[in-house]
Amino acid sequence: MSRSRPDRRPAVARLRRARWVQTALFTAITAICLIALGAFAVTVDGHSRHRALDDRLDRYAGGLAREVNWGDDGAVDLEAVHDDDLVQDTVTIVILARDHNGPWREVFTHRRAGSPPPEALRAVADRIAADEDSDTETGADSTGRTVRLAGVPVWTDDSVIGAVVIAADDPGPSAHEHRNLVLATEFGGIALVLLAAVAGHLLSGVSMRSALRLLDEQERFLGDAAHELRTPLAALRLRTDAGLRDSGNERIALTDVRRFTDRMTRLVAGLLARARTETGVAEPERLPLRLDQLVEGVIADFPVAGIDLTAESVVVQADPELLALAVRNLVDNALVHGDGAVGVSVTADGRPDPAAPVTAGRVTVRDHGPGLDPALPDPFDRGATASRTGHGIGLSIVRWVAGIHGGTATLAPAPGGGTIATLTVGPPPA
Repeated sequence: MSRSRPDRRPAVARLRRARWVQTALFTAITAICLIALGAFAVTVDGHSRHRALDDRLDRYAGGLAREVNWGDDGAVDLEAVHDDDLVQDTVTIVILARDHNGPWREVFTHRRAGSPPPEALRAVADRIAADEDSDTETGADSTGRTVRLAGVPVWTDDSVIGAVVIAADDPGPSAHEHRNLVLATEFGGIALVLLAAVAGHLLSGVSMRSALRLLDEQERFLGDAAHELRTPLAALRLRTDAGLRDSGNERIALTDVRRFTDRMTRLVAGLLARARTETGVAEPERLPLRLDQLVEGVIADFPVAGIDLTAESVVVQADPELLALAVRNLVDNALVHGDGAVGVSVTADGRPDPAAPVTAGRVTVRDHGPGLDPALPDPFDRGATASRTGHGIGLSIVRWVAGIHGGTATLAPAPGGGTIATLTVGPPPA
């Protein structure tokens, strides 16, 4: 009878919605951070460029103001200004002078086309003279193009302002570079946001795959438990009903009940151990133990006779609970499918190293049943069973236990009929 797979579409839909929510949140947080960082960078760059231009103009105007001298007749002397290297640059220089409180007149110009009109320059000079301090402001040249001005007053020997040195320059190149930075920040921010969205979607996909894997493990565990417990529970109910109907069969019924209860206990333990290990909740232990003593203890738990044990001393490194579960499932499978006595042997797998404290071990279980049917699926596959009484999960747990211990689990036809089941436990990891 096939097992129906539960409808996982609602759970998958919820996970997908959660994935898109995670992606949106990750993208939004990234966008907010980039916007804040970009705005800060653009603001700092704008102020820095503005301050750098003002400092440059003030340095030119102040440097040339120190070169302005006054003659004995009180006239302005600009000889040192003409020889200064500052007037060889691209910065516009205009010097205005006046006699006492007379009108301002231009006495020196360098690159006059880049400066404001004369009336605007005179207005700047009036403000500087009135404030008796340097000034920096934004104006317009004769063509209407924006220029940045820096004016420095020059004091005469009579402690009055007799001249004003004005330096002017076009802020356009710096503003152009600032706009390029703004565009680069905008497009770079958009690209980073898109990249963050893709990365967030991929990362959420990784978490979603983990969640789907856990969902699969949960579904598989529940499905296996429901399917595998159904048969022993039905048999348990039949044995109980038989014992209740016939008081003479009470002892037989109780014995069967105990046997089915033990089988269900082992089944649930195996399912839980496998689910906890595969989902990462628990890690297998790695303890040195005597394999022969472990197998002997497992066989002693079976309430039936006819199990012949041949064992040599073998020390392996393994999880005792999981290894005992695998050996118990092998013996139980031989008892269920065999016909008569069951032989169990414990040997070292390969040539042991006398100097090594632990080695590889081999457990062989021989039954005298009908043997393997090649038409049936692999008995080690989950859910495969060779009879109606088999629970179909025991051998898959055996192979899983062998795999996590670096070993193997095999079934092979036995000489003279029957089956030989072999479980090997590999050497400890280096």
